[in-house]
Amino acid sequence: MVSLFLGIILIAFTVFAVLPQFPLAWGEDVVAFLKGFAPVFAAFLGLICLFIGAADIKDKGEAKKEELEARAREEAEGK
Repeated sequence: MVSLFLGIILIAFTVFAVLPQFPLAWGEDVVAFLKGFAPVFAAFLGLICLFIGAADIKDKGEAKKEELEARAREEAEGK
């Protein structure tokens, strides 16, 4: 309940701070921040995606090795 109330207050403050008709009028500053932050955030997300993709490829390779080992054991036990 507290988090819901706090969320509403923070959203109201954001609207108050960004809109030009209110005294703070931080709208231009927020846009400038987003313009500067977007490329850095995109690079960060790209790195995370690369790490996740590399880990996925590694996991698939290990799973394939385990599957081949299991088949080899089954064939050895069957003989």
